[in-house]
Amino acid sequence: MDHNQPAPPNSTPPEAGPDAVSAMKSRILDKLNYQVGKSPEAASARDWFVATALAVRNQAVDNWATTRRACRAEGAKRVYYLSLEFLIGRLLMDTLGNLGLTETVRAALADCAIDLDTIAREEPDAALGNGGLGRLAACFMDSMATLGIHACGYGIRYEHGLFRQLIDHGVQKEQPEDWLSLGNPWEFERIEIAYDIGFGGFVATEPHPQGWGVRYVWRAAETVRAVAYDMPVIGFRTTQTNTLRLWAARATSSIDLEDFNRGDHVGALRERVQVEAISRVLYPGDDSPAGQELRLRQEFFFTSASLQDTIRRHLSAHPSLDNLPEKVSVQLNDTHPAIAIAELMRLLVDVHCLSWDRAWEMTVAIFSYTNHTLLPEALETWPVPLMERLLPRHMQIIYMLNAQHLERAKASGFDDAALARVSLVDENSGRRIRMGHLSFLGSHAINGVSALHSRLVEQNLFPDLAVLYPGRISNKTNGITFRRWLHRANPALTQILVARLGDAVLTDADQLARLRADIDDPDLHRQFAAQRLAAKRALSGIILERTGARVDPNSLFDIQVKRLHEYKRQLLNILHAVALYDAIRAQPTRDWVPRVKIFAGKAAPGYWRAKQIIRLICDVGQVVNNDPVIGERLKIVYLPNYNVSLAERIIPAADLSEQISTAGMEASGTGNMKFALNGALTIGTLDGANVEIRDHAGDENIFIFGMTVEQVQARTRAGLDASDVIAASPALAQAIQSISMGAFSPSEPGRYRDLMHAVQHGDRFMVAADFEAYGRAHRTVAETWRNQPRWWRMAITNTASMGWFSSDRTIRDYAREIWQLDGLT
Repeated sequence: MDHNQPAPPNSTPPEAGPDAVSAMKSRILDKLNYQVGKSPEAASARDWFVATALAVRNQAVDNWATTRRACRAEGAKRVYYLSLEFLIGRLLMDTLGNLGLTETVRAALADCAIDLDTIAREEPDAALGNGGLGRLAACFMDSMATLGIHACGYGIRYEHGLFRQLIDHGVQKEQPEDWLSLGNPWEFERIEIAYDIGFGGFVATEPHPQGWGVRYVWRAAETVRAVAYDMPVIGFRTTQTNTLRLWAARATSSIDLEDFNRGDHVGALRERVQVEAISRVLYPGDDSPAGQELRLRQEFFFTSASLQDTIRRHLSAHPSLDNLPEKVSVQLNDTHPAIAIAELMRLLVDVHCLSWDRAWEMTVAIFSYTNHTLLPEALETWPVPLMERLLPRHMQIIYMLNAQHLERAKASGFDDAALARVSLVDENSGRRIRMGHLSFLGSHAINGVSALHSRLVEQNLFPDLAVLYPGRISNKTNGITFRRWLHRANPALTQILVARLGDAVLTDADQLARLRADIDDPDLHRQFAAQRLAAKRALSGIILERTGARVDPNSLFDIQVKRLHEYKRQLLNILHAVALYDAIRAQPTRDWVPRVKIFAGKAAPGYWRAKQIIRLICDVGQVVNNDPVIGERLKIVYLPNYNVSLAERIIPAADLSEQISTAGMEASGTGNMKFALNGALTIGTLDGANVEIRDHAGDENIFIFGMTVEQVQARTRAGLDASDVIAASPALAQAIQSISMGAFSPSEPGRYRDLMHAVQHGDRFMVAADFEAYGRAHRTVAETWRNQPRWWRMAITNTASMGWFSSDRTIRDYAREIWQLDGLT
């Protein structure tokens, strides 16, 4: 089935006609013949994709070399972005757009009777991330290249990434994501760039070469090789091309020949298999000691390799490390790379023989830390015994840092309780190292990712540290790259905007505000409605293809797509769907607004309750979608294996964007921005960046409901039993009873009894407490949908209000206020 959309406008002025097309055609055919090894007649769609990617990559490589030479000549400060995830998605169309080659390549392929959109779908999504954290990292890398910031992203080259999600009768099943099985035409293996990463062993002492007593030397018991793989990150309408460097784990010896020759053919490969597990899978299950150890190994592996590489780069351009803080900024994307603080201290003190005080001064000046969560359980901590066994020298460093830190706190008047709260070692939970505290202590700047989140980071998450180290916390509200989430994902809307606002809207997101002058223009309403309907028809085809469900594209598309977690409250959404189903059955002749509820997202493999919610959504959908009384009034679908490419098809088709997290638990969200940019209306709580979207779009252009952060906190203190609010809500009581009694799981009536019991008697995420307010907001949504001129006025206003949410703006804020870069426009 063809789900093609119109091509976006050229992102740069098109190359001169036939000569450019002919040259590109020749390059593609050369790559097909000499690197893919296929003739045009024998080539598959995959072969054509690889040949095209390789031909386009040549231009990126030329720009890459120019950028490296310019950085060295300028002596520019570099930004190193450490992230366990980079959710970059497919790269061909993004690369073509940024280079301004889309129509040239389209025409060149057409001359060969090949369709660009068809071969672009042959590219797998790079399985290098899970959700918002990794997608933010990808957007930031795009913006840094576009703004001319010399930057390098560091992460892990996962062979299988997270997992490929299958939904089998409502049950999530995880399969390996084999995105590298056919190779990756965008990457370059740099076998000459490799570093030894140690684990275990002991710490010895020897005379210090500077005569400062002793020097500590870590004698690791095992060594892993980190090998670099580079991918170009291409800026928009610029030759700036930065690097995404990903590390693959390799054994120092590929095979034990002695074991092999004794006949132990499997055992001869044991070390290699164990070592290479480090870069095999993103987020291995950590509900076992072995899983916890593998995660810690992953985090140290990539941070150590990245810091060794950073120092090597610096020393290749400068005679010493004296000016390292003036030339290097390292951004920690959440707590996963926090061990980098102790590792940089080890490298500076033990390897490069700096004094302890000078090394610490440099470390704090170099590092900055972005916090992405307010949930205490999501802030990483590691058992002290595991750290002492795996990273003995780093534990010594952490203990020394903690002693200095606690001395300062005590001198500042902290009592014993406050000292326990700020200590890097949590003595109350089986002795664990608090990686969030280490990140805070070792960074000169700490930021949240929305105004509300940053306030809560200071007031609730790190209040004592904020007092002890004042002025470190600031806000840097997240942003998204409009190149990916508007120009590429929604070319039809982009064409409308360019026709109205001119080509400048492609490079200056603030130009969107000019659209406010036309929010009552009936022609613009018709244009917005037409492009939305086309996107909904395309998505309806995908839904049919992947789930077998038929949906009416004229219905209101009500969409919640994101990682499955209880605080994101997919459960609240499906409870509302059950209540709506009951109401429609009770009054089928009422004028109901036809609605399609669309869900997508993955649950962590070990997160049983999140998997139960997926299954409940699917079970409810199975009943509702096959009820002849309901017809087209309500449909519920769950799209499997949510990823960037699927998001690019879903978001332009959304009428309503569900951003309904429990107030105070979502750091920011970026899905909310993507939907609003494309003209979807938001139903949401006053949480994360929803607050700022409301501030920019206006109260009248968003559907806000539910408790505030302060009200959530007050109800939590009062107790989590929700019997009172359930008793006061007949619709909720009936929905809970129906689910509990097996109305949607007749073959297993008790399937969801525990899930419903948690809502009734342990309502930590305020599902029951916010239910009635959520229902009222949805009734307002339905009333607004019936008034189509009002709906499209609100939709256009949302698009016009999103310029501030560009990741270009966010990166400018980081560059000026945290990384202290000069010369940005």
